[in-house]
Amino acid sequence: MGNKLYVGNLPYSFRDDDMAQAFAAYGTVNSAKVMMDRDSGRSKGFGFVEMGSDAEAQAAISGMHGQQVGGRGLVVNEARPMEPRAPRFGGGGRGY
Repeated sequence: MGNKLYVGNLPYSFRDDDMAQAFAAYGTVNSAKVMMDRDSGRSKGFGFVEMGSDAEAQAAISGMHGQQVGGRGLVVNEARPMEPRAPRFGGGGRGY
């Protein structure tokens, strides 16, 4: 088990500090990042937390998964490595 966690179904008002505070009850939070939409600046509703140890990460999963925050039930599990994506084309450039 790793110590990096995926946290989904976050309230859109949630920010990095909110997530760090919520997970601090389960151990040392090395980092907490809520993913934000580049264009709108609004939360995408998910993020990642890196705990100080595997044991703390497991405690955070047990304690936070399913918890109601802002009327939403959190989804917390071990983060998986990002899968490679195909290159994206288009989006306003001339492309030639």
